[in-house]
Amino acid sequence: MASPFPAFGMSLLCIVGGGTAFYRRSSIPSLIAGMMVGMLYLWSGARIGDGDANGVQGAFYASALLTLSSLPRIAKGPIPKLLAASSAVVGFYYGRQLYN
Repeated sequence: MASPFPAFGMSLLCIVGGGTAFYRRSSIPSLIAGMMVGMLYLWSGARIGDGDANGVQGAFYASALLTLSSLPRIAKGPIPKLLAASSAVVGFYYGRQLYN
């Protein structure tokens, strides 16, 4: 059975990251994207905690979305690198859970 904790951790990372980008640069797209992906991770973590297989799928899709959207910006600094790496690791974890 999959653990909900990676999804909850990524949810916190995305929500705080989107809020920080908005605070520092007044970036409304970063705020909206961080909140949306963070809420998808939060929903997925709650579903995983309830034993629902849809939660694992949601966390995997959120990870794929975050990884693919972070890769083009990876050269811009440490934050996109952190997002790409952490979402890839979490995506790999939930991908293995889906496969098994």
